[in-house]
Amino acid sequence: NATVLFSDVRSFTTITEQLGAQGTVALLNEYFTLMVDCIQREEGMLDKFIGDAVMAAFGIPVAHDDDADRAVRAAIAMMRELRSWNRQRVAEGRLPLDIGIGLNTDTVVSGNIGSKKQMNYTIIGDGVNLAARLESACKLYGAHILVSEFTYRQLKGTYFSREMDVVVVKGKTQPVAIYEILDYHDEESYPNLADALRLFKTGLLKYRQQKWTDAIEAFEEVQAINPADAAPRLYRERCIYLMDHPPTDDWLGVWVMESK
Repeated sequence: NATVLFSDVRSFTTITEQLGAQGTVALLNEYFTLMVDCIQREEGMLDKFIGDAVMAAFGIPVAHDDDADRAVRAAIAMMRELRSWNRQRVAEGRLPLDIGIGLNTDTVVSGNIGSKKQMNYTIIGDGVNLAARLESACKLYGAHILVSEFTYRQLKGTYFSREMDVVVVKGKTQPVAIYEILDYHDEESYPNLADALRLFKTGLLKYRQQKWTDAIEAFEEVQAINPADAAPRLYRERCIYLMDHPPTDDWLGVWVMESK
């Protein structure tokens, strides 16, 4: 088993249009240096860069009994490092970067893959694909770090986190519970986080019980604590929709993701 970390930069096209070719290369080199340091401090294996995306694995080639935690700690460090770097960029009049990170733990295939002329050591498999899907899902939920239930169940440490949803990702049929890690926040970036997590959990429970009004009330309280938190706004909109379009009797609160 390995825990796969997949991270990507959001709205990168907008930034590259302003920077031009040389500026884009310089930006990516600076950004990748910061992110790779976070990964390697936790003994993760950098797998590859894919454009502005980073893929890494924890547990390959050497397994540890806390590889899931190492991956989560690396993701938290990446977010903290990015926030510090962004402060510096904004102070210099440059645009900040925003990223999403997906983590998933599963059996993966690793080895030298390619042609006779060029081979690369890499990892492939469904476990890798789900990590990439979770990174993509960060945009939907306004999250920065999403982990699958398979990673979450293996965590030994305690983190500020919340169950975000149960989803069926594109190309799959089995639902997967996903969790958001919020440990990179401080009191300035998310005040009264513990209260917000408690209220969000209540809202999610009421949502699944189809008690739409109670759910909306809880999500609105989360929104009042932190108006920048997109997840309670998303759920509030879902509740309003489901009040007008009641689900079928066999509804279990599973969300089917149509995009990759």
